[in-house]
Amino acid sequence: MAHGVQKRAIVFVANGTEEMEAVIAIDVLRRAGIQALVLAAEISTGHVVCSRGVKLVPDAYLGDDSVKITTYDAVVIPGGAEGAATLSENPQVRSILADFYAQKKLVAAICAGSLAIKAAGIQTKVSQPLRLTSHPSVKDQLEHDFLYKDERVVVDGNLVTSRGPGTTFEFALKLVSILAGEDKMNEVATPMMLA
Repeated sequence: MAHGVQKRAIVFVANGTEEMEAVIAIDVLRRAGIQALVLAAEISTGHVVCSRGVKLVPDAYLGDDSVKITTYDAVVIPGGAEGAATLSENPQVRSILADFYAQKKLVAAICAGSLAIKAAGIQTKVSQPLRLTSHPSVKDQLEHDFLYKDERVVVDGNLVTSRGPGTTFEFALKLVSILAGEDKMNEVATPMMLA
């Protein structure tokens, strides 16, 4: 992916989204200069209440006319059982995931968010099984449709998946690397003292 123009990513949230996965992804993307839009599904005003009670105020709501989905370069689906279920069941979210994947834009999911990849039917659009990972609690729902990997972060073309809260920094930095390059990823990672 070209690194000259500022990249833009949608990070979906819903009630029950895993807050660490959402906030760390948003923060790391923004530190890298990537415009991360926090987009809420299933609500049209107010905040979402995440899986551990943290309240997040989205930048916009799915269906807002002001949000031009097609102008974004990436879409990110955090986990959290309830939030992932809401996002997986939403026809607009599924359509966005499928469209982004077909257009070779970055599609990323972490934890139970990987279920949204399955719900979008992305695995039916390829000739070879896609490599993917998730939280172990949803592995049984994915391993028959994907080449499931017990790895912290899995990249298969323009699909990036990861396991859970503890892998979120690696996941977010991989997204930065793909969208903005290795140098930007290193520039962002170094002051965060991850190593």
